[in-house]
Amino acid sequence: MLTALLTLPLIPLRGVTALARVLRTQAERELYDPVHLQRQLEELDEAASAGEISAGELARAQQRILERLIG
Repeated sequence: MLTALLTLPLIPLRGVTALARVLRTQAERELYDPVHLQRQLEELDEAASAGEISAGELARAQQRILERLIG
């Protein structure tokens, strides 16, 4: 009971730490998920076809995405 009372002020910190872990896991999942990366490549192709980005920008963006997929 005494331990519970002494650690009571740390509960918000534990909650924030747990939330940070969940957010980090989700961010890493989205950053390296092959399905998500494929969707990004398709969006880049659509943007290039619509003339929204140049060929150089397309190549650089594709390279960054492929590096995440491979590495």
